[in-house]
Amino acid sequence: MKIAFMGTPDFAVESLDAIYQSNHQVVGVVTVPDRQTGRGLKVTYSPVKQYAIDHNLPLLQPEKLRDSQFQEELRAWNADIFVVVAFRMLPQSVWSMPRFGTFNLHASLLPQYRGAAPINWAIINGETLTGATTFMLNERIDEGGILMQQTTPISSEDTAETLHDRLAIMGRDMVVSTLDSIENGTLKPQPQQNNVELKSAPKIFKNDCAINWALSGKQIVDFVRGLSPYPAATMQMTDDKGKIQQFKIYQVAFEPAETSQTGQVVTDQKKYLKISVSDGYIHLLNLQLSGKKRVTAPEFLRGYNVQNWTL
Repeated sequence: MKIAFMGTPDFAVESLDAIYQSNHQVVGVVTVPDRQTGRGLKVTYSPVKQYAIDHNLPLLQPEKLRDSQFQEELRAWNADIFVVVAFRMLPQSVWSMPRFGTFNLHASLLPQYRGAAPINWAIINGETLTGATTFMLNERIDEGGILMQQTTPISSEDTAETLHDRLAIMGRDMVVSTLDSIENGTLKPQPQQNNVELKSAPKIFKNDCAINWALSGKQIVDFVRGLSPYPAATMQMTDDKGKIQQFKIYQVAFEPAETSQTGQVVTDQKKYLKISVSDGYIHLLNLQLSGKKRVTAPEFLRGYNVQNWTL
C-alpha cells in the first residue's frame, strides 16, 4: 500500500523506518514545523524530518492541519492509508481522507492511559504490565476501534527511557503487521471497552514534576522512574545560607525503616544523601543541581556540605 506517515519524535522514527523497509511504499511524511531552540535560537529538525531528509522522502510541515493548501498537497500523494505515531490531533478532514482511513500507534493497552504521556503514567502509577496498541482514528482522542495489541512487563528497574525504547521497537513490528493485515482484509477494528475504571495519561508539565514527600517510599520511587530521564522529577533544598537549591532527580532507592519525622535531610557527607519519608528513607542516587552536571550522590557530596540543609 501507499503510506503517508505522520510523526515527530524518536519514538516515531522506529515505525517510519519499519514501513520504509517493508513491502509498502512511503509516499510522504508529515511532521511539525522547524523550531528555534537554545540560547542561539538554532533551528532544529524533528527526528522524523531528519529521517525523511536522509531517505529523500517527500515532506510536509504544516503550521495548521486544517490549512487548505496543506490538505491539497496531502491529498495529492494519493495514499491508501495514513499512519500516525506521536503526532498531533488530526481533524476529520485529514484522518478520513484515505480510502482505508488512518490508524495510530499508542504506547499503552487502550482503553487504559489515553493521552499524551502513557509511558510516564504507567510507571508512576506502579503498573507491572503495559504494551502498545494500533487503533483507527475517529473524532474522539484515543477512542477508535482497536486493531492490534501487544503486552510487555514493567520491571522495578524500568524507567521512562527503557520502557520508551522497548515499546518503540515493539511498535515498529506492530505497525507493519497492522498494515499487512489491513491490506489482506483479515483485520477489523474492535470497539474499546469502556465499562472499566479508566486511568488517563495527560501531558506532564513542569509543575507536575515536584516530588511529594508525603507519599510512600515506593510511590516516590515509581514517580522518579516514571519521569527519568525526561522531564525528570524535581525537588528543592534550602542550604545553610538560606538559599533555595533546585534539583532534578534521576535515580533513587527506598530503604524501609521507622522514621520519626518526614522530610529530614540525612547524610554521612561521604556516601549517602537521603530524605526521610513516612515509611523509611529515599536515597538520592543520581541528581543534578540547577546549572550543574548530573552526578552521583558521593560526587555531589564531595562538592557540597549539606549537613545543615533542609527541605
